Amino acid sequence: MSKPDLKDPRKLYHTEEFPKQQQDTPALQSEMRPKPDCGEETYEGHGLLLDRKALVTGGDSGIGRATAIAFAREGADVAIQYFPGEDSDAKEVAEYIEKAGRKAVLLPYDFRDEKAPQEVVDRVVEELGGLDTMVLNAGQQIAHKKIDDLPVQQIRDSFEVNVVAMLALVKAAKPHIPAGGAIVTTTSVQAFNPSSQLLDYAATKAAIANFTINLAQQLIEDGIRVNGVAPGPIWTPIQLDHGQPEEAIPEFGQKSLMGRAGQPAELAPTYVLLASNLASYTTAQIYGVTGGEHINL
Repeated sequence: MSKPDLKDPRKLYHTEEFPKQQQDTPALQSEMRPKPDCGEETYEGHGLLLDRKALVTGGDSGIGRATAIAFAREGADVAIQYFPGEDSDAKEVAEYIEKAGRKAVLLPYDFRDEKAPQEVVDRVVEELGGLDTMVLNAGQQIAHKKIDDLPVQQIRDSFEVNVVAMLALVKAAKPHIPAGGAIVTTTSVQAFNPSSQLLDYAATKAAIANFTINLAQQLIEDGIRVNGVAPGPIWTPIQLDHGQPEEAIPEFGQKSLMGRAGQPAELAPTYVLLASNLASYTTAQIYGVTGGEHINL
């Protein structure tokens, strides 16, 4: 008799301390130790997003990378926006998309530029021939232990990248997204249980959670579903780009109920679900993938 494929979630992926490390901006996934698992070798598609035309922001690494790869293997053509300077990571993602037999579009844009959202949408529509699915995942996270040390310009940049650009992208994309299309945002457990060293970042993630539920009420009138994912401590380059104090890196994620950090590959199936027709009765929801930490809104 065959046995079920059961895996103890506490013992999956990396369960030990991480080496102490930091990177200068922009941080690259290729230089992380260990490299995050984005499902490059493991994700198997089932045709859930066949012939979709998708945009994934922050798609060069981490959660966005895992989602872009999964979307391609589910049958979608995928455009990824990424911060200029992260080209080597982005080219790797494009190779995975193309190996899946789908079209890849690379879009190096800095969302601190107010013209970037419109230009990104215009290029996606032109190069993919349309746009029906968006994963709004790009973000800035820079830790400061005290508000005294938090630059006001950083606060402005965090809201510009994390929140303002997200609204601008939706505004630009709305005329193109048909009924049945889907938008999935990335908020965070920080929206519900903020860490003191992430004052501006946590505030942006709370705004995104509110925006997600509010936007869903508008766009369902056009047959477009809007949902969000709230990750917990996930091993991605943002943590090494001053997203965490360097001394906190070794034990990153080990205080979760799982006793370890999550890997981007563990979030991609949730983005696929929310983008796909399997979630046809799901809108205005926030899905927590947190390793056990609760979320509320």
